[in-house]
Amino acid sequence: MRPRLAACLGLALALGQGFLPAQDLGKSKVEKAAGGFRFTEGPAWSREGFLLFSDIPNNRMHRFVGGKPTTVFREPSEGANGNAFDAQGRLYTCESRTRRVTRTDRKGKVEVLAEKWEGKRLNAPNDIVVRRDGHAYFTDPAFGSQADARELDFYGVYHITPKGELKLVARWTGRPNGIAFSPNGRVLYVAGSDERNVRAYDVGRDGEASNERVFVSGIDGIPDGLATDEKGNLYVAARGIAVYSPDGRRTDLLEMPETPSNCAFGDADLQSLFITARTSLYRIRLDVKGALQY
Repeated sequence: MRPRLAACLGLALALGQGFLPAQDLGKSKVEKAAGGFRFTEGPAWSREGFLLFSDIPNNRMHRFVGGKPTTVFREPSEGANGNAFDAQGRLYTCESRTRRVTRTDRKGKVEVLAEKWEGKRLNAPNDIVVRRDGHAYFTDPAFGSQADARELDFYGVYHITPKGELKLVARWTGRPNGIAFSPNGRVLYVAGSDERNVRAYDVGRDGEASNERVFVSGIDGIPDGLATDEKGNLYVAARGIAVYSPDGRRTDLLEMPETPSNCAFGDADLQSLFITARTSLYRIRLDVKGALQY
């Protein structure tokens, strides 16, 4: 670990005010778990003991198991970006090239869950989260050349019900990006890349979202992927990994060797934070567990 990175981690953790109690600062380190990619995204931990993540420009999805070389999980991946698993172990994927959301069952069968809204193709599904009861939510921005092929005149946040019905949660003028749930599944967080903020929604038992509000604003860098831990802290991939308390106070900033795009908790004890960052996959061990989303 570089001295500056170690110092920054130590200061950030020391200022945590209850975040990561009893963390041994001397043992905290960012580990490069895998490298040699073009642009990594969409980390998702499977209860079967592996991490999936996307390499978007190379049109691949990779499988990572600690201590072993990464293997190709899917190629071509149709521009896979965000990924998530549900309680049944099924994989949900946002495919940016086909502009759709798919679900892959444990036998490998792929079904399309969403590709159009009111007869028009989605922009480019980006990130997705699935609540324990099967309600799924995804963002639909458009970055770069994706904007040239848009059929919709807005950027959307969508809800897929357990019965497969597609509902619109919100129409945004700016681009939504990362998405995550609070540990109890009652608050949905969505990163706003253009506004450099994170919005929050209350989500009922029926999956309906309401009470849109700005949870945090003035984020340093462009907010991308999100994750939460068991205490309700929110991790935002932006210029580094910024950590916010459940009441919206920034408590930590973890600097990274490369600009991060997304993050997810994993390993058997859910105490490793996996971070996709440009050409690499990183991992840092923490003294707090991730919020189990499924």
